[in-house]
Parts: sequence; C-alpha cells; structure tokens
Amino acid sequence: MQAVILAAGEGSRLRPLTRSKPKAMLPVANRPIIEYVIDALLENGIRDIVVVVGYRKEEVIRHLNRLDAPIQVVVQERQLGTADALRAAESEITDNFLVLPGDNYINAESIARIKEEQNAMLVAEHPNPSNFGVVVIRNGIVREIVEKPEDAPTFTVSTGIYSFTPDVFSYLQTNEIPDALSTMIASGRRIRAIPADDWQDAVYPWDLLKLNSRMLKEIKPRIAGAVDASVIHRGTVHIGTGTTIGPNTVICGPVTIGNNCSIGPNTVIMPDTSIGDGVVLEPFTYVADSLVMSDVTIGSHSRIVSAVFGQGCILADHTTTYPSASLLEVGGLIQKEEFGAVLGEGVRAAPFTTFKNCIAGNSVTVGEGKTVIGIIEDGTRVM
Repeated sequence: MQAVILAAGEGSRLRPLTRSKPKAMLPVANRPIIEYVIDALLENGIRDIVVVVGYRKEEVIRHLNRLDAPIQVVVQERQLGTADALRAAESEITDNFLVLPGDNYINAESIARIKEEQNAMLVAEHPNPSNFGVVVIRNGIVREIVEKPEDAPTFTVSTGIYSFTPDVFSYLQTNEIPDALSTMIASGRRIRAIPADDWQDAVYPWDLLKLNSRMLKEIKPRIAGAVDASVIHRGTVHIGTGTTIGPNTVICGPVTIGNNCSIGPNTVIMPDTSIGDGVVLEPFTYVADSLVMSDVTIGSHSRIVSAVFGQGCILADHTTTYPSASLLEVGGLIQKEEFGAVLGEGVRAAPFTTFKNCIAGNSVTVGEGKTVIGIIEDGTRVM
C-alpha cells in the first residue's frame, strides 16, 4: 500500500510560528509533527511514502533526507488546496493509497483501522467542530461533509485522513478533497466513516500546548549530558547530550530537554514541558506546561507557564507569562482560550516583562517593565 502525506501548506492560523517554517515542521516534544505521521505509517508496514511539499519546501526536504525511511518527494508549485496537492502526487500512485495531513498527529492504531478499507475517511469527535469539515454519518456511511460551518450539525469531524483507490483522481475537479468526496457521494459512491483511535490537530498556536502534552507521554527516559548530583528528577525525563543541569534544579516529568542546553542552577521544570536545543534557563527560573523551541534564552527569576516560545527568543530576567482568558481575533474569527503567551521567532524582552494571554509576532521588542496583552504584530517595538 502507498501513502501520500500532504505537507505543502503554511498553517496560516498558527502564525507567527509558521512565518518561517511550515506547520508540519513545528517541533512538538522536540520532534517535527510530520515525524509522528511517518512513524505511524512505518509501524503499519507502509513504506511506499510520497510527501507533497510546497511552502518553505527546502526545510522539509532537508529534514526528510535525514530520516531512515524511503520517502519520495513531489512539489506543489502553488498552494491552491488539498486536492491540488494530491494531484501533484498522481504520477507516483500505482495502488490503493492513504492520504494524510503532515501537520496532524495520528497514531498507528488509527491507520490500522483504515488501511484495508477502500474509499473511507477517518473521523473523530471534537469539541470545536466548526474549525473542521463536519461529517454527517448514517449507518457508518458518510452522507454529507460541511466545511467549517458556523452552526455544526454534529461534533464529528474529518481528520483529513482518507483511504482511496486510484480512480479518485477523476473526482478531483476543484482544489479541495472534501469537494471530491461530495461528488463521489452524489454519484452513488460509498464513503465509509472509520472512527480514529487517537488524533490531534493544532489549529491555533495555543493548541500546540495540548499536542505537546500528548506527545510527551510517548518520550523515553534518558539522562545524558552533565547533571549535577544534587539535581532531583521525577517521572519521565529526557535530557540530551551536551546539556548541563546545574545544582539544586528540580525536574518533574514528563519533560524533554534537547542537546547543548544550559539549565540552572536552582531552576524548576514542571510537567508537560519541552525544551529545544541550545536553550539557556538562567538561575531561579520556573517553567511549566510550555513548549520552548531551540536557541531561546530565559533570564533569571522568570516564571513561564502555558507558553509557546519560537526559536531564538531572548527574554531578560524576571520575565513572566500570566495565563488568562480573553478574546482574540485570529484568522478573522474571535477566539477565547486560556494560555500565557505565544511568542514568534526572535522576540526580545527587557527585564520585568509580563506577557498576559498574548501572541507576540516575530522580532517583537519589549521595553523594561511592560505588560503585553493581545496580538502584537511582527516587528513591533513595545516601549
């Protein structure tokens, strides 16, 4: 069996984190999301894998070339939609095949449920169905797909994972796969709805925290680098090579820390935290329920809770993220979600900065003692 992974899109609702990298390459528990999809396929014995790339394709291709998996890459020249991306892979398809988004988590059991089916889709229950294609099902057969409705008729959504026969390409008349499915249904073709075992998508930046928490459950314990004898670690903790953990630091897993980091002394890292490569946590800093990407520096006496920090942020001492809930307009829609902060790449913050339920764009600069709330555009100076 073959599989086509669609990894050409940007993930615009995840900005600012996707300004410089595609959504499929965002690190969750210190691994790009697309790796979890590939792993699930390999666990099912599916090794004939085609990946469709487009937006910032060079980064995806470089990463795929480092993996120990036989992956064929094709390019979607313009990001016009999922069906257009699938058409880019048509010349590589010779058998029944799966289609999967490269930017969602899916487990191997879910793929096992659908891989033997012909013309089927994986579905899941979701508390916010209006962010997805909502599926109306009768007796296990898909009757209708309603894309991102304001008033969803059910809580059942499409995961974007399908099992097709090659003749599906004759139904790709628009640029979106759900339109092809609607055409197939109208012509009398039966599309089976298969419930997923475990599936998660990150629609908005703060959703990465839930996905990070989920994936940290899968990490393997490993203590490498130089860990001081006074360090206390409990639960599942993974520490990369070249990392130093200073005296009197406490780490409560699940936590993963990358390579060549400098942690502590006297820091506390609480559960559901992932820390990328080359990160510096200065003394007396507390981090919990956060995703910190590579090459970030967090100054001393900081308190970081429910935060996503993009690569290369430099935050001075006494930085605080304050989780709260407020209304944010993202992608033209009003959203309300409780989290501390989402910072794009290269954010600079002076001492005593507080980020409160905010999204700060790439290369934002914040002056000393400021409280930052709401959405701050790329390159803004908060003085």
